[in-house]
Amino acid sequence: MNMERDVQPTQPTRTERVQIFDTTLRDGEQSPGATLNSDEKTQIAEQLARLGVDVVEAGFPASSPDDFEAVRHISQTVGQAERQLPSGYNAPPAIAAMARANRRDIEICWEAIKGAQAPYLHIVLPTSDIHMKFKLGKTRDQVIDAAHRSVTQARALCDLVEFSPEDATRSDPGFLVDVLETAVTAGATTLNIPDTVGYAMPEEFGALIKRLRAHFSDRPDVLISVHCHNDLGVATANTLAGIVNGARRVEVTVNGIGERAGNACLEETVMALHTRRAMFHFETNIDRREIGRTSKLVSRLTGIPVQPNKAIVGSNAFSHESGIHQDGILKNRQTYEIMNAAELGLGKTQLVLGKHSGRSALRARLEGMGYSLDDRDLDDAFRAFKALADQHKTITEGHLHKICSTLSFAPREAAQ
Repeated sequence: MNMERDVQPTQPTRTERVQIFDTTLRDGEQSPGATLNSDEKTQIAEQLARLGVDVVEAGFPASSPDDFEAVRHISQTVGQAERQLPSGYNAPPAIAAMARANRRDIEICWEAIKGAQAPYLHIVLPTSDIHMKFKLGKTRDQVIDAAHRSVTQARALCDLVEFSPEDATRSDPGFLVDVLETAVTAGATTLNIPDTVGYAMPEEFGALIKRLRAHFSDRPDVLISVHCHNDLGVATANTLAGIVNGARRVEVTVNGIGERAGNACLEETVMALHTRRAMFHFETNIDRREIGRTSKLVSRLTGIPVQPNKAIVGSNAFSHESGIHQDGILKNRQTYEIMNAAELGLGKTQLVLGKHSGRSALRARLEGMGYSLDDRDLDDAFRAFKALADQHKTITEGHLHKICSTLSFAPREAAQ
């Protein structure tokens, strides 16, 4: 395969669908301290089904008896339950589980997922020189043989088999293609390309996906998927680059949780495609109204808080303190917001009162509390507000009531 830099990404001429493979319950659960029990995993799987993901990767069955039971239960329940999605795609999600490229893992994995309507067996095998030498202790020929044997075994059991060459972005390009060709010949239906340690940059990751898609152009039945980590902060950007260059399935997690710095983020990927659909021309089956509820559930059950400035679901994502921004939002929400919080199940825009806030936001908040002030009274309230804001990070309604009481302003209902 020619690995030279080649032509620009080919944009689709019509809107296409990108499948969402959610690995919150497998890779996400590998976040330090995020261990989930069977009941918690089932709760999240049920919510992921309502959210509209195409594939739920429920776990790594060979890792523990509890994980095996969790995957089996999810397969027999969530993996069998029809759902109602706005897209009209109402079949249960496929239920995936991960196995290493050995007979025992694959057998255990199959036993766990076979109760699903669409069982999905995911095989992972390292292909970078550093992983093969220090992690596996295998030669390239031995890895090729392991890929063939494991995929052949898996395909004899399961119609949906994904093969992931771990650490693909640090693998020798020619050897990577050899392993992938072996997996396809043995029956793999999806080739997933992991940026396991978050090493790649969007331009080079997109170029890799484009070249692999071109290499397997004679196999349109083989799906190209991507799985990106966030060690350098570009997991979502790499995922989008993968989509633009031919990937039609993405492996993501809710809130971007996962090993080390986490995985590509489900809500960021979905909302980038939706918000910039005129640029990307892609859609998903995700019910965006369920994003907020899903984020909160995962955060609560894993014990991993969502950072306030997290895109889409952070508490500050739709909050404004700057007076200039608040004035713009009050006049037209789209001046400073490119998404609607209410449409994502995230409540409504918040105007946070602090030392950077202006008169417009103060007037709006006071009117919401029942006060009606003329311009002179507002000036007096604003001076008192600014003096108090210099002492407190955030001004509460209690603070505002005290200001108005001190200035002898009464709310409308009290004045009557």
